[in-house]
Amino acid sequence: MPGPLHGYRIVDLTSNVSGPLGTMILGDQGADVIKVEAPEGDSTRAGANRRGGFSAGFLNNNRNKRSIVLNLKDPAALEALMRLVATADVFVQNFRPGVAERIGVGEAAIRAARPDIVYVSISGFGEKGPFAQRPVYDPLIQGFTGLATVQGGSDEARPRLLRTILPDKLTAITSSQAITAALLARERTGEGQHVRLSMLEAVLVFLWASDMAGQTFVGDEPARQEPASSTDLIYETSDGYITAAVVTNRQWEGLIRALEQPQWLDDERFKTPALRGENVEARLQLTQDVLIGRPSAEWLDRLTREDVPCAPVLTRTEVIRHPHVAAMEIVEEYDHPRAGRLRQTRAAARFSRTPTAIRRGAPALGEHTQEILAELGYSAGDIAELRVEGVFGAPKGGGNET
Repeated sequence: MPGPLHGYRIVDLTSNVSGPLGTMILGDQGADVIKVEAPEGDSTRAGANRRGGFSAGFLNNNRNKRSIVLNLKDPAALEALMRLVATADVFVQNFRPGVAERIGVGEAAIRAARPDIVYVSISGFGEKGPFAQRPVYDPLIQGFTGLATVQGGSDEARPRLLRTILPDKLTAITSSQAITAALLARERTGEGQHVRLSMLEAVLVFLWASDMAGQTFVGDEPARQEPASSTDLIYETSDGYITAAVVTNRQWEGLIRALEQPQWLDDERFKTPALRGENVEARLQLTQDVLIGRPSAEWLDRLTREDVPCAPVLTRTEVIRHPHVAAMEIVEEYDHPRAGRLRQTRAAARFSRTPTAIRRGAPALGEHTQEILAELGYSAGDIAELRVEGVFGAPKGGGNET
């Protein structure tokens, strides 16, 4: 059985990560994602960590797509794009606000070619406000949204960036959900709509669920955020690191038994979850002082037997080889025609009736240009003429990979 989005076509003009990862999720779920690239290609194609002419960054955000190169400065290329749009269900772009309209692919132009299309705009700071026209990368959003301050631990501590591009990836995941919601609405009403999403919005909504309690009650906002514990939930053992977390009284009692520290039961500082929160620094330090004395495997066995939430702290190389990850079949290997044997995660969500699949690896630049144009009714002669005219980016009489 094909994936749940089989039969839907996505025209994808996005680049970098916030757009391409979102459309890859849709491609994993069965959609026909056509990546429309400028002659120079998505900037992530030029990234480091390469093999066979492909960067890992491009491979990991663009599988299950076909690539067509169109020089949209050329009217004939815009005409080809509109013929493609007429066959599509979704159009996605992540240009800076105003750029899409300037190059002829704004909502009005796209909807003229396909009135019921779902048109998606992904931006950094959004399409209005004083920051709307600013260029954006992930660290800027981490800083602006307060995420770096959350990571720092308090308003007074030095802000810290997460060492992963969370805003980019979170925006991608949010966009994929929003697109499927818009498609569902179109199935019910017959009408497409414009879905607007910014990295700023995605991260602020994400933070509110757990990190903005002090800003929730209007009029009672704290002058300064209460500092988080200076000790995190990573504990050093005699031979490595583990993580463990206790919330309920039952889990606290289980921790005490596992660590063989019965005197903690009578400590007034730790009688209730609220008191354990107030005295978090002392509690975590006492726990660390005990855990350093024995190896990780022993502690994990003891904690597990007492039903205390715990896990080993793994490196990236260790986690892909862990027996549990293997049992869940999260990591897959397959052969890419140019980059060779690849290892990637499968789609996260599992569908019992319409399973996802890695149908093809990320495409070479313009790999499917001729194939897609032929599907749109262009003859071999038409395509040859467009090539000579530079519609694919080559100068008149020049060569091109497409």
